[in-house]
Amino acid sequence: MSEELGRAGWMGLLARARAGDLARLVAGLGDVPAHDWLRPPETGTVMVRGRAGGTGAPFNLGEMTVTRCALRLADGAVGHGHVQGRDKGHARDAALVDALMQGMRAGEVRTKVLCPLVAAETARRMARARRAAATKVEFFTMVRGEE
Repeated sequence: MSEELGRAGWMGLLARARAGDLARLVAGLGDVPAHDWLRPPETGTVMVRGRAGGTGAPFNLGEMTVTRCALRLADGAVGHGHVQGRDKGHARDAALVDALMQGMRAGEVRTKVLCPLVAAETARRMARARRAAATKVEFFTMVRGEE
């Protein structure tokens, strides 16, 4: 499945991944490649907008804390990381994977990082679906024999 992921797909996957899982998988790649910060990890807020019913007029739902960063590897590849919350390490790991996916190590990174993250995300979604299915209530109408 991760073979189908384009850049937007893997960046979304990295942002949704659990920080500890991503850190463990990135550590499995070996030494962190030399990089320069284009934008060191910084935390701020963004306004989240919504639409009533998905199609109504947009409204400001509220603010959300995000951390972002950008880095450049020695080979010139630029990676960006945007994650919910204040975890600067998570943003750095996401940016590092983004940059590595644009270079010669893309196949290795896809196999060692993205594929396990896709599997973990799929397992989390299935577990959530099972918990939701357990609360499902079936409604039916009994018809009386009268016409």
